[in-house]
Amino acid sequence: MLKNSLLAAILLLFSFYVFKKEVLETASPTSVTLIESELAWNGDSLPPYPSSKPQISILKITIPAHAELPLHYHPVINAGVLLKGELYVIDEDGNELTLKAGDPIIEVVNKKHLGKNMGDEDAEIIVFYAGTPGMKITEKVQ
Repeated sequence: MLKNSLLAAILLLFSFYVFKKEVLETASPTSVTLIESELAWNGDSLPPYPSSKPQISILKITIPAHAELPLHYHPVINAGVLLKGELYVIDEDGNELTLKAGDPIIEVVNKKHLGKNMGDEDAEIIVFYAGTPGMKITEKVQ
C-alpha cells in the first residue's frame, strides 16, 4: 500500500513537471512591423489625413497571371501586403517596384501608376485604405 501511494505521488509530481514544462515552453505571441514610413514606395511624402470622419476599407485584390491593372491613382493613403505571386508597379515618373509574396507596400497618393502581374500564377494583395465616407479610394485614368 505504501509502495502504491509512493508510486502514485511520484507519477503525480512527474505529471505536474511535464505540464509546467509544456506551459513554459509554449511560444508567446509575436508582432513584426512589416513597414512603417512617412513616404510612399517611390519616395514621395504622404499627404495629411483628411480632417473629416475616417472610413477604413480593406480590399483583397486578385490580379490574374500576366494581367495588368489599368492606369489609376488613389486619392487616399493606402498600404498593402502581397499575399502571393509577384507584382510589378510603375508610376507616372517611371519609378519601378517589384513585389514578391510577403512584401509590404505603402502606395503612392494622387500619382498615376499601374501594376502588372508578370508571373505565371495569380497575384493576391490585401490593401488597407484610409479614406472618408463618400470618398473614392481609386480613380481610373481614361
